[in-house]
Amino acid sequence: MRLYADRPEHRTRQLAADLGLLAWAALWVLVARVVHEAVLVLAEPGQAVADLGRSISDTMGSAAGVAADVPVVGDELASPFDALGSAGRAVTGAGEGASDAARTLATVLAVVLVVLPVGWLLLRWLRWRMGWLREATAADRLLAGGPDGLPDLELLAARAMATAPLPQLARLPAGTGAGWRAGDPAALRALAGLELGRLGLWTPQ
Repeated sequence: MRLYADRPEHRTRQLAADLGLLAWAALWVLVARVVHEAVLVLAEPGQAVADLGRSISDTMGSAAGVAADVPVVGDELASPFDALGSAGRAVTGAGEGASDAARTLATVLAVVLVVLPVGWLLLRWLRWRMGWLREATAADRLLAGGPDGLPDLELLAARAMATAPLPQLARLPAGTGAGWRAGDPAALRALAGLELGRLGLWTPQ
């Protein structure tokens, strides 16, 4: 199975398209990384709030434990510290929630920035490359010929007669159409060469 055309100009375009796709993907991966790191900065305040709430909760929990050891009034003294500890835990939860949301946003944006532009170009590239591959493979089968080993140029010539642009047909030698109807080998080769040239393939000698 061939991956590239025979003719240098056609093969160069294919290689340029392949390298362009890789460069496009690398560009958007780089952009996604930059955006990911930038959005992750938004998680830092939430993490700081969570750390502050955790510190308050731990401190108030320790204070409540000390106050609870005071005889008679220990429970009453520990109650405000317990309330402050609960408030600290709530602050911790809010900070962690904000931090997690920022990290999730960073990941989603990074994925979208890669999938959408790269996927769009990849689909176009695949349609173009697979279309060429199917046609080139079919042309190779015709060029392989039948049991006699001779290439089947008649179908390629008929395809060129039906689809080749008029300016290309007009540049062929005079009488090519009549020669094609008569089965003239030179006319068949000239017309088949148009179709093979469109695919970037050489006409067999």
